[in-house]
Amino acid sequence: MKLQMYERNQNGILITFEGLDGCGKSTQIAMLQQALEEMDIPVQLTKQPTDYVRQSDIFRTFMDNPNHDAYDYRALSLLCASDRIQHCNRVIVPLLEDGNTVISDRYFYSCLANLRARGYTEDLWIYEIARSIPKPDLAFFLDIPAETAVARVRNRISERDRFIDIELQYRLRNEFLRIASDNNDIILDCTEPPRRTAQRIMEAVTQKIEVSQYV
Repeated sequence: MKLQMYERNQNGILITFEGLDGCGKSTQIAMLQQALEEMDIPVQLTKQPTDYVRQSDIFRTFMDNPNHDAYDYRALSLLCASDRIQHCNRVIVPLLEDGNTVISDRYFYSCLANLRARGYTEDLWIYEIARSIPKPDLAFFLDIPAETAVARVRNRISERDRFIDIELQYRLRNEFLRIASDNNDIILDCTEPPRRTAQRIMEAVTQKIEVSQYV
């Protein structure tokens, strides 16, 4: 099902990045930020969910532990969805109104992908909530095999011993690809060298910037 996010008319441009942990989002965001700033384009970086949610007990339980019995995943999904509404309409939209290019590390798509990957495929409330979320001008989905993503995370010293639900990563990848396809977003094969991926991203961003100048 296609997400029906609301259309904006602000001067700024909203660019979002999605994908599995370890797909290369941080690298590509940093490269895009540098390229845009060299063009004297003001850039604001942000991420979702916000630290308010990331530091909560319920979020850390699902991220760091195999035992989730203390919490219902729908509760976490609703918390993340409400956090995204607040963050989008009180942080991102004002930045766009001021003419900034906003780059978000994750967006509402992650909320939907995680809900569906965990088996809640009949929950239609999330599509209703999406109507309160501004539609990105560009949404990039960075795709790599799940086993590659997990290996990259394991190579980080700080996350070497982190709990990772391997089977969930396979389902998440499938959901990200399905969401990107349903919403006509941009899927990038990140098994290519990072510079090649960055080039593809910059081509799409440059085209969007040029078009927006005449709208």
